[in-house]
Amino acid sequence: MRRFVLWSLLLLLPLMVSCSPSPRAAVARGCADAEAACLQGKATVLMSTSRGDITIEVDGDAAPLTAGNFVDLVRRGTYDGTMFHRVVREPVPFVVQGGDPQSSDRSVPLSQLGTGSFVDPTNGVARMIPLELSFQGEDSPRYSRISSNPSELQDLVLSHERGSVAMARSQAPDSASAQFYIALRPLPELDGRYAVFGRVVKGLDMVDTIEQGDRIKTARLSD
Repeated sequence: MRRFVLWSLLLLLPLMVSCSPSPRAAVARGCADAEAACLQGKATVLMSTSRGDITIEVDGDAAPLTAGNFVDLVRRGTYDGTMFHRVVREPVPFVVQGGDPQSSDRSVPLSQLGTGSFVDPTNGVARMIPLELSFQGEDSPRYSRISSNPSELQDLVLSHERGSVAMARSQAPDSASAQFYIALRPLPELDGRYAVFGRVVKGLDMVDTIEQGDRIKTARLSD
């Protein structure tokens, strides 16, 4: 048991990604001042990868700001050509992680991937979004606050089930930008610490075959 806990902690640490090297960053505090429109309701994203097609249901009801940010990046083509730079299956299945915008440049070394954020081309500022968590019985999400209270975590609207899609970030709760990961198994140790905003509804078998270095060909909103 002790060895399993140790491995869980070691696997958790690499989910933390470095922020953009840009000295400036714009961090939304909620939907009121988000640069990308918050999503109302649900949206479907069709992601074509070098291993096959994945369908992601994005939940704007439970994670309006995080889902809206993801949908905006899909519309911009930010994920097209990017790499799945991190895949962890040993000693136990963990995550498939991608979405670093700089990974679309094949000259960027693998060792540097996981450090990139989305930089708005109109102003050169890295866009960051806050940690967003929704709880049953609350009218609006909580922002910027990690939750570790077991009684609260059982009321999370979106938790880390197998196939859940969530945002990677650095140690700062409000440092998510573009990188995301897909849970390869239930990951309750990440609940309350990282923002889940959707789930794979089709193609999870394809996710299971993804290896480091595989790429997202295109990501598009379904009509």
